[in-house]
Amino acid sequence: MLTREEVQAVAEVCLRHGLWLICDEVYASLTFDQLHISPAGLPGMATRSVTVSSLSKSHAMTGWRLGWVVAPRELAAHLTNLSLCMLYGTPPFIQDAAVLAVEEQAHACEAMRSAYRRRRDLVVGRLSDIDGIECHRPESGLYVMIDVRQTNQSAMDFGYGLLDEQGVALLPADAFGPGLVGHLRLSLSCADELLAEACERIARYVAHSRADRGVKSMAPDPTAS
Repeated sequence: MLTREEVQAVAEVCLRHGLWLICDEVYASLTFDQLHISPAGLPGMATRSVTVSSLSKSHAMTGWRLGWVVAPRELAAHLTNLSLCMLYGTPPFIQDAAVLAVEEQAHACEAMRSAYRRRRDLVVGRLSDIDGIECHRPESGLYVMIDVRQTNQSAMDFGYGLLDEQGVALLPADAFGPGLVGHLRLSLSCADELLAEACERIARYVAHSRADRGVKSMAPDPTAS
């Protein structure tokens, strides 16, 4: 998460150079240890900010495909024209459900946020004790990133091996950019007991992989004279 100072620094650059700031805030209500700072709320930024959000994360309504943009009126009109060329429109029952979710279901969002935070602590606590991998402690959202580069396996190879041997499916994160090469993404959307079992299986897989590499490294080289 960006700190208030970092958000302010970005805002100052935008104001100095007349730039638009587009901010994806789908995880804004799922922060764990600090509040999200919206750039649009900073002095002078309401007319320079485009805030993108949806109910996909905050209300677990991913399949409903409903989102919105908050922007100055003139820009919003242009975005409406663009949307008309891309979409046929959102079904009315989904719009009605979205209104109900935003206006009356705050307790549901808080329950999910609390569950994700509890599961984050569970997963990070268990994976942090495993030699050979590193577990990043997320400040927001519903995913945990696991660094497997110390295993000398690619994220793809680690993921397939873990799935084949232990039945645990993680997403290789290389596609998210060079900073996440060698990482896998674990979702916190599963129940606590399933996540605990997944962590145990990840530990077993890492231990087996290390043991296998040890055996291979000690095996005689058949080409040696």
